[in-house]
Amino acid sequence: MSTNALGINLSPQLKREAKRWNQLYKIMTEPKPDIVPTPRECVWKRNKTTLWFHPAKEKRYETPIFLVYSLLNKVYILDVGEGSSVVGGLTELGYDVYLLDWGSPGLEDRELTLDNYIVDYLENAVKRALRHSKAHDITMAGYCLGGTTAAILTSITKLPIKNLVLAAVPIDFSIGIVPDKWLEGIQKGQLSFDRFADAHETIPSEFLYLMFRMLSPVYGSPKINLFTRVHDEKYVEKWRRMDKWTKDTATFAGAAFKQLFNDFYKDNKLLKGELLIGGRKVELKNIKCPLFVFSCSRDNLILEQQSLPVMELVSSEDKTYKVFEGGHVSLALTGAFAGIMDPWLSAHSEEIL
Repeated sequence: MSTNALGINLSPQLKREAKRWNQLYKIMTEPKPDIVPTPRECVWKRNKTTLWFHPAKEKRYETPIFLVYSLLNKVYILDVGEGSSVVGGLTELGYDVYLLDWGSPGLEDRELTLDNYIVDYLENAVKRALRHSKAHDITMAGYCLGGTTAAILTSITKLPIKNLVLAAVPIDFSIGIVPDKWLEGIQKGQLSFDRFADAHETIPSEFLYLMFRMLSPVYGSPKINLFTRVHDEKYVEKWRRMDKWTKDTATFAGAAFKQLFNDFYKDNKLLKGELLIGGRKVELKNIKCPLFVFSCSRDNLILEQQSLPVMELVSSEDKTYKVFEGGHVSLALTGAFAGIMDPWLSAHSEEIL
């Protein structure tokens, strides 16, 4: 039995607990970690949106990968640091990677719609990637709502998209983690976010953070797990990166926010084949390229039932669906996303001879 500075006797167990609390306090009060991206260059920019090019370390494949993430979150979750990076993992495997960073809209961007994002930004960014790479075609890979936008673009564009990969993608918006009363209210027109969006014009990042925190435990920063693993340096580093990202939510254009809730959650137009983007009808049956879709077994944000319908809606003859162990964010944070894609991608990409 030893004593502390106040002369109080402490048992070995209490000493361990005190040390653990001290380490937890230090972790919580330290400055947020710097996010160092995989080597990259900016190859295209429009307004707040940037297209980054990450060259392969030793290029093995002619077919580059174009990564699309959710409009509602910061894209750096796909490149959070060495050993935990989706982008870095893919470049290590020999793929050139293009990553679309949507940025955060300001008040001047309040009228931006999903049409603008998908046609003016995403489609033009893919064109730029094709010109920059001098490749004949490209693989589109979308994560979460980025998968939804990637699927929409693939269904309406004439660009040479060789493959489509969709991870934890919402397609059926009539189900999900949104409370049943919310969904019912939205679908019956009893609950609307239009007035809220009109009042704020651009949805504040603080509101989106609180919304995600309420809907998903991922955003609750599981400090209990951290407390039990404060001695695990690798876990602590990953936790700090995730904690920074979950609290670093993007803003969202008001017009696009209204469109998302009305066309997707209220009317489920994507699933029904009634969605119009840029004057073009979105019919997922127009997707004919090889398709790889996967869900996560412990995903608390996008349920497997939301993703499965895409398998029946597309016309692709070569299509694969799998479920992998993990949560919605953990696949990105651990870099496992790259390893999951590689076996399928390597068989569907043009290899350099």
